[in-house]
Amino acid sequence: MNKIVHLTRSEINLLKWDKCISSAFNGIVYGYSWYLDTVSEGWEALVEGDYERVMPLTQKQKYNIPYLAQPPFCQQTGIFSATKLNNEIINNFLDAIPEKYKLIEIQLNKYNLVNHSQFKVSEGITYELDLSPSYYVLNQYFSTNTIRNIKKALQSELEIVKGVAPNDALELLRNSDDRRRKLLKEHHFSMLRRLMTFSLQHRFGEIYGIYGGEGHQLCASAFFIQSHNRVIYLNAVSNEFGKKSCAMFLLIDTFLQHNTEKNLTLDFEGSKVEGIARFYASFGAKPYIYPCIKQNHLAWYLRIFKK
Repeated sequence: MNKIVHLTRSEINLLKWDKCISSAFNGIVYGYSWYLDTVSEGWEALVEGDYERVMPLTQKQKYNIPYLAQPPFCQQTGIFSATKLNNEIINNFLDAIPEKYKLIEIQLNKYNLVNHSQFKVSEGITYELDLSPSYYVLNQYFSTNTIRNIKKALQSELEIVKGVAPNDALELLRNSDDRRRKLLKEHHFSMLRRLMTFSLQHRFGEIYGIYGGEGHQLCASAFFIQSHNRVIYLNAVSNEFGKKSCAMFLLIDTFLQHNTEKNLTLDFEGSKVEGIARFYASFGAKPYIYPCIKQNHLAWYLRIFKK
């Protein structure tokens, strides 16, 4: 195994970095430099050899104390490699994390199985749906409730649009009463706008929308972003009319009709919230586990840091 070095953002060779992510067997859009620049300004990295394997260090600071935290809109990071990973490789990367990070709370990808005595490991859950079968086959695995909700949406005079503008989707999110909306600050909207704009311009992102109700307004939207034969259901929202008319059920159903019989996996990003997880599973998506690691070496008098 080659030496693992720690690099700051300015020291990273972005061409080699992105080439590593592109060729990684476990590559994912979250790992690309442009994505990390958007969601984790000033990120650093661990790099093995000539970028054979890499691991982003999504750092933040509080009270001038650097720490590692999972960025928004970025479910899984961790170690990316063109070749299979084993416990020794994973542990070597974790051991190479600089000691300056006294607090570590990050989510690795599902191929980074962790068995390390210095880290507390918990499980995150994502839901994935294989899109290679025909729509007819996938439809057989829809729950009874999902089929009923799709029929209800079809009776609500809704219009399905592929190609909603980012500003329209973000405005819907901004005005929604979704509980997740309450966690979003202005800089989160700026991040989402950049992610949407960049991926749409380069043709690996798309925004589906549903219009209906009074004034025939946008009532539901979902942003999908694709990489490594994986489409991520990155951000979705419905307003009150959209929820009542089951618009999101119709939106997902339409997306599936457009994308079945392709070498793609739809990644819903998962949730431990029972109702949301049930929604994903109702389309036949299966749960998959990824590791979340924690390490806290903060002095006792810095406990306020965690508040």
